[in-house]
Amino acid sequence: MSASRSTGLRTALLTVPLALGLLGAAAAPAGAATAHRPGPSLTCRGVGVDPEARVRHRTEAVIHAPLRTVWRLQADVERWPAWQTPVLSAERLDGGPLHPGSAFHWTTPLPPNPASTDPVLEITSTVRQLRPGSCVRWTGPAVAAGLRIDGVHVWTFTEVPGGVLVRTEETHTGPQVDANVPAATDVLRQGLEGWLRDLKAAAETGDR
Repeated sequence: MSASRSTGLRTALLTVPLALGLLGAAAAPAGAATAHRPGPSLTCRGVGVDPEARVRHRTEAVIHAPLRTVWRLQADVERWPAWQTPVLSAERLDGGPLHPGSAFHWTTPLPPNPASTDPVLEITSTVRQLRPGSCVRWTGPAVAAGLRIDGVHVWTFTEVPGGVLVRTEETHTGPQVDANVPAATDVLRQGLEGWLRDLKAAAETGDR
């Protein structure tokens, strides 16, 4: 891949981290999250991320807020735009509390780039596994004209002294990300750490 195409791909992906994980393209401040560490993949009800994906990242942080607060923020999908700037819109495609089979459609900006002329990335996620207050796993594509990324995203929530240990892991597959795995992995890292940073800020500052 040429240097110019690599730069274009990186630019194209800067707002793409999918939830896939996908949000918060700005790098997280020091201490906001712990970087990926080798080890068993996270699971929800025994199921994890895509074992064949080459683009993957895992991170974690302790959030100093009650578990009910952290879980409510994460599970109330339609309120994501209130505390995640990169989320332009979020709509549940079903009703009631989040549950296996729940689906939601959400969007994030896609700046001008060689991969797509669309201004917005469209994401449809489906919850596959869930244990309220403990874990959630969803899958789904992020698409724009000429661009598709398939993501698998796992979150786990564990009460610890003083708060909640939140862990998250995500994998991406697709022609654009597989064409430059190091760049795509770095973008995914930024997205996951940004999402975790925003969740921590919202929970700890009383957005409950």
